[in-house]
Amino acid sequence: MGVGILASRAIRPASRLLRSQPSNLFLRTIVSKPELQSPEAAAVSQPEPPKNQILPPRNPVGGARVHFTNPEDAIEVFVDGYAVKVPKGFTVLQACEVAGVDIPRFCYHSRLSIAGNCRMCLVEVEKSPKPVASCAMPALPGMKIKTDTPIAKKAREGVMEFLLMNHPLDCPICDQGGECDLQDQSMAFGSDRGRFTEMKRSVVDKNLGPLVKTVMTRCIQCTRCVRFASEVAGVQDLGMLGRGSGEEIGTYVEKLMTSELSGNVIDICPVGALTSKPFAFKARNWELKGTETIDVSDAVGSNIRVDSRGPEVMRIIPRLNEDINEEWISDKTRFSYDGLKRQRLSDPMIRDSDGRFKAVSWRDALAVVGDIIHQVKSDEIVGIAGQLSDAESMMVLKDFVNRMGSDNVWCEGTAVGVDADLRYSYLMNSSISGLENADLFLLVGTQPRVEAAMVNARICKTVRASNAKVAYIGPPADFNYDCKHLGTGPDTLKEIAEGRHPFCSALKNAKNPAIIVGAGLFNRTDKDAILSAVESIAQANNVVRPDWNGLNYLLLYAAQAAALDLGLIQQSAKALESAKFVYLMGADDVDVDKIPKDAFVVYQGHHGDKAVYRANVILPASAFTEKEGTYENTEGFTQQTVPAVPTVGDARDDWKIVRALSEVSGVNLPYNSIEGVRSRIKSVAPNLVHTDEREPAAFGPSLKPECKETMSTTPFKPVVENFYMTNAITRASKIMAQCSAVLLKK
Repeated sequence: MGVGILASRAIRPASRLLRSQPSNLFLRTIVSKPELQSPEAAAVSQPEPPKNQILPPRNPVGGARVHFTNPEDAIEVFVDGYAVKVPKGFTVLQACEVAGVDIPRFCYHSRLSIAGNCRMCLVEVEKSPKPVASCAMPALPGMKIKTDTPIAKKAREGVMEFLLMNHPLDCPICDQGGECDLQDQSMAFGSDRGRFTEMKRSVVDKNLGPLVKTVMTRCIQCTRCVRFASEVAGVQDLGMLGRGSGEEIGTYVEKLMTSELSGNVIDICPVGALTSKPFAFKARNWELKGTETIDVSDAVGSNIRVDSRGPEVMRIIPRLNEDINEEWISDKTRFSYDGLKRQRLSDPMIRDSDGRFKAVSWRDALAVVGDIIHQVKSDEIVGIAGQLSDAESMMVLKDFVNRMGSDNVWCEGTAVGVDADLRYSYLMNSSISGLENADLFLLVGTQPRVEAAMVNARICKTVRASNAKVAYIGPPADFNYDCKHLGTGPDTLKEIAEGRHPFCSALKNAKNPAIIVGAGLFNRTDKDAILSAVESIAQANNVVRPDWNGLNYLLLYAAQAAALDLGLIQQSAKALESAKFVYLMGADDVDVDKIPKDAFVVYQGHHGDKAVYRANVILPASAFTEKEGTYENTEGFTQQTVPAVPTVGDARDDWKIVRALSEVSGVNLPYNSIEGVRSRIKSVAPNLVHTDEREPAAFGPSLKPECKETMSTTPFKPVVENFYMTNAITRASKIMAQCSAVLLKK
């Protein structure tokens, strides 16, 4: 009986449906939550929390901390009932973050100007007739902000529906999938369906060059890329064209994006409109293992994350470090990773009598080198460290060459007689972040845009924020900010030092003047006279004082600062020309024509680059993504690389190879582990073992003796000819070769 009643109840609705015969079976109904159908009524019906109720503490979003320069400028606002103190000038969105509430946003970015055009960050403010855009509304004293009310939810749901109206359903084939802001926020704040049934619009893709792939139909017109290009990269390449539904991002005329920071638009794009062209369709982000390490392509030491899958580096993206690179990296840092798998040395090799290389075991290769090194005089042994060498390997190489009885050991970029006794004479003394306090820059023989792109970005930021003046002495160069070209050589420098140049008045009137000297001047024969003139300018114009040190030296290579700290200085200009045994540890920019024809050359490195063709023995080493090593950047900040992928073939760490060779050569070095090497480094340069710390120079120019040399009239020359190809890894990179061919085309 019971079963029959249930059956009849189940059949009745079905029969009723068949009898009614609706006119349109495909009519779609929209079902929404009751409170969202009438958010105003729901808001009124919501009970107010008791006034004396103690709410549990909240943590700020992302561990944000608020610094009050003046406690009197603090104002109190209420976010969802929580009282928070924020400085004057904070926006409602920033106040919400301090209160621990994460507000959705697409157009807002903390390092860019406020656009307020996506409207995703709408919140309810008491006594405001409608929801307000929290990114553009300044927080006012006593303001009561509500982020979780039905009105705010309904507003965000409506905005999301409009954004998705023309957005293509590309998620399965989009490279942004899995790390897409639009995906995440549509899940969290969007509706479960849309009402748009018309044809979606489509936009023609733009060609921005070999690095950035565009699918402009996915663009939501947040204008982040436009603001980044003009405010951070300093180029006016991108803009908004058209109006209404015809609005699109593009270049005003058909051209490529020529900035050295162009890859950063990939990171700031909240959707899949701008993605990495070399990384396209290679992997999903959840397949990758991220390793936090540092970059060694220049002397800045940008913080990066190496994403790998198995033994292969798949991509490199920036890591936040406010003191060094903020959250940007150069295109060379980001895209040269494909050079790590091309032209690699994987086995020890010895050159046969017929000139061909033959792969051998480590034992045989080291035995040959050990035999040869004892057949030459001690003063005919030369060791040269490359620009990518870590501090541990340089320390071991120096100890090994010294134990063989020779002092001829140096690093690329440090010419004869470079003064390494006082650290101020080769470091960026104001620090990279400290450049933001300067109100005048004098660039001497340096082009930061190609030598250190992240330092150039700081200068550009300072010029934009405080209208700082920039003057330049050197060959004609392309700057992305207003720069006054004073002259091309030492004559102009001499005029300023003697107070005869019109620029002297600007130097005198500057509050925090900064002088940046390029490390390319270290290779000039009159370097001592030039540096002495620079120091006299600094002392005469209040550049160095107890509360400000604006005398800066911009190094070129990742190994340079640590090499100078450890004392790898070239003692004689003729050392290489009279050598009979040359040990090149990743040194590819050495002039091999200076090496005598009868000299025995050992090349230890990770790429078959320039110097390999002159080698008699090749010893394969590991690259910076495969080893743990210490590097010091141009401001004296010590950092370490972390191995992300296994080594290639039979390669070994640099310091281990030299340590093994010392044993074969009969001059056993007294350490067997990397901790032992660092203990040895501590006795020579203690600052190199204090990781993630900056050790400023203790003394200034006042201790330096007066220089008697005279400056030559030879103009300064550019040091970096090709920004995209500066070391063995970038020269092996196919992507960098494309950039050189396309972007440097005159």
